[in-house]
Parts: sequence; structure tokens; C-alpha cells
Amino acid sequence: MTKEELKKQVCQAIEDRKADIKSIAAAIWAEPELGYKETKTAKKVEDAFNKLGVPFKNKLALTGVKGRLKGGKGSKYSVAVIGELDAIICADHPAADDLTGAAHCCGHNAQIANMMAVTMGLLDSGAMQYLAGDVVPFAVPAEEYVEITYRNRLIEEGKIKYIGGKPELISRGEFDDIDMALQIHLTSVPKERANGFIEISTTSNGFIGKLINYKGEAAHAAAAPHAGINALNAAMMGIMGVHAIRETFQEKDYIRFHPIITQGGDLVNVVPSDVRMESYVRAGNVTAMIDANERINRALKAGAMAVGATCEIKDLPGYLPLQNNPTLNDLLQNNAGDLIGKENVWVAPHMTASTDTGDLSHIMPVSHPWIGSIRGVLHGKDYKVFDEDMAYIRPAQMMACTIIDLLYADAHQAKTLMSNYKPLMTKEEYLAFLAGFDK
Repeated sequence: MTKEELKKQVCQAIEDRKADIKSIAAAIWAEPELGYKETKTAKKVEDAFNKLGVPFKNKLALTGVKGRLKGGKGSKYSVAVIGELDAIICADHPAADDLTGAAHCCGHNAQIANMMAVTMGLLDSGAMQYLAGDVVPFAVPAEEYVEITYRNRLIEEGKIKYIGGKPELISRGEFDDIDMALQIHLTSVPKERANGFIEISTTSNGFIGKLINYKGEAAHAAAAPHAGINALNAAMMGIMGVHAIRETFQEKDYIRFHPIITQGGDLVNVVPSDVRMESYVRAGNVTAMIDANERINRALKAGAMAVGATCEIKDLPGYLPLQNNPTLNDLLQNNAGDLIGKENVWVAPHMTASTDTGDLSHIMPVSHPWIGSIRGVLHGKDYKVFDEDMAYIRPAQMMACTIIDLLYADAHQAKTLMSNYKPLMTKEEYLAFLAGFDK
């Protein structure tokens, strides 16, 4: 069977499974769970693997599930298809969980559906017998960097080492037997555009996570404010201090700082003595990220100095900037063009948001395209999939065809890619970078 014939067979097998694929997406959508708590979602993945006869490991980094399809021509290389288990917090979304506020307006339910669709297509078509490599459908936890205080407690309890799921899995060695990885993310389509599209991603911001604690002195807010030290004022001065240095950040570095106050005081008639904030410091490269973080820390501490408070800052390893692999990008772009027309596929500009796939992209070849298939705002209350085929079917076909490109003909394309590839960091260098935050 030729490579093109095999691609057509796999694409048809995915098309034939449309009802099953959309059912998985709908089931996960209906029960959103936050990171490191995705027990119901992980069980859905396990059930799907069991039904397909796919061997798997589970409870990786608490909730991760990792399957493996063996290549009939050998296991020279392995390609992961990644789906993320977790939801985001968006309590205003109509589908949000009543108790947690979690909702899948991040599109991770579509990632899991696509991961399972690739698995179904490769198995149903018998394609694996022609491939000289393995395919690893990998459902991973905790991509959204949320509930930082809660996850930091998990770290203190020794249950995890890192806030993000992929850094945690890398540190546990669960990517050691994987050579390269593919995944997708949904994105918004402008109202004036009738159909969806595929954007081939290039780069994104990374970030450093922050826990900020201002300590003052409590006193009666009306009778004796002079006897207190207002930690809330210190926090506001700190934020204004960061605003004062924003003009010094260079546009080429894409610096972002967006704090939230998680505790602003106890009682309205008591001078706030304990104020807590969370934030990220984002940038498009590691050097700028570290430099901006140091300057922002100075500004935050200056707010405490201004009123006589103290400021404790805990910097946490966040995510590294995403660097997509050009060869994988080209393969995906070509396959996407064949599926939906080259006029509906283009290369995306730099993205100022972040993903823990950025960490993975520093140690192995990765491609993470964006699939235009929703109306409304990503992470917003108006998020809604309007093109189900574009959200759940076409990305799976695109990734499956790319896997065939890589592993067909004795995995020639994968061999060429890996022989020319040099990681931005070795795994050891990456883990040393993360460990630097513990000093």
C-alpha cells in the first residue's frame, strides 16, 4: 500500500468514527475538572483505551494516562499525540461546574477527542502494520497554571514537584521513551468568517509563576489607622510600581504581568495586615523572562518599603516559551492543506499566551497548531464550538497523516528529522533550570 493510499484509508476510518469521537468530546465537556483532579476524565480515557484494546499506564503525575500502539515494522521512533485532561476556571460559562467553576472553554475536551480519534483511525485502518515506529496517545494533567496556592501545597506535601503537568511528567521520566510530539488547540474564528481554519504555530511566551505576600500590622481602620501598617496599600503601591516600569519593557520581548489579589484583608474595619497575590511574568524568551521578573520583584518590594510593610515573593517555575519544530510544522501544514484547502491554512504569528508544551519543545521536536473552530473568546463565557468537524475530526486526520509521513517507509522522515535535530536543552539541563527556583 502506498503512503497516500494509507493516508486516505486512515482519514476514512476517522470519518467513520465521527459519532464515537464527538461522544467522547461531549462526555468530557459535561464533567470539567481542574488540574491534578481529573479523575473522571482520566477514567473516560482508560475506558476508551480498554474498548480499543490499547495497553496503558495510568495515574501518571496523579491522573495521566499513557497508551502505546506498536509499529508493525518495528519501534525505531515514537510519536506522542497529546491530549490535556484539565479544564479552566470560568464560572460565568453556561457549562461551568456549579461547585468548582471549571469549564472546558479551553478546548481540552477536543484535544482528548482528537487523541482518541487518531488512535481509532490508526487501529481501525490497520495502518500500524505499515509503520516503523510507535504511536503514544498520552492524556496529560494540569496544563492550565491555575490554583497556584493549592498546587504549591501539593508540592509541599511531596505529591508533585511542579505545578504544570508536562514538567511533572518530564521529571518522572514519562517522556523518556518518546521522540517527538503533536497536539492541537482550538482557537476563535472571527464572526465575519463562515468556516474554520488551521494555524501552524511558531512561538509563544513562557512565564515565571509568582506567589506574593505583603505583611503589615492590624489596627482599627477608623479609630487607630496610624497604629497599623496597611498591607493592601503596600500591594497597590507594588502594582503601581510595576506600571511605572512598563515603558522600559521592549516590544520584541512581549512582556506581560497580570496579578490577582487572592486575599485583600479580613474585615473592613481592620487595617489589612496579610495580603496575598498571584501572578505570572511572561516573555517571549528565557533571558527577557528572567530579567523582567527581577525588575518586577524590585517594584513589588518597593511598595512594601513605601508603607513600612514586608513583601515575601516566591518565584515558581512556570512554562518555557514554545518553539515549534519547523519539519513537523511543514508536514502538518501540507497535510492540513490537503484536507481543508491551502487557502484555509497559514502560519500564525507569535502568541503571547503560554503552554507547558513549551517545556516539552525545549527537549524534543514538537508541533502545536491552532484549530479555528469556535465562536467567542478562548477562556471566556461565550466560548462555543461552531464547527464540530473542524474541532474534532480534521485535526485528528491531519495528525494521523503526519504520523504516517514520519513512520512510513522504514521511518525515513523521522530518521531525517532526528538526525538534524538539536534540542534547546538536554533533559538534564532542563531539570537543572527548574531546580534553580528552589535556591
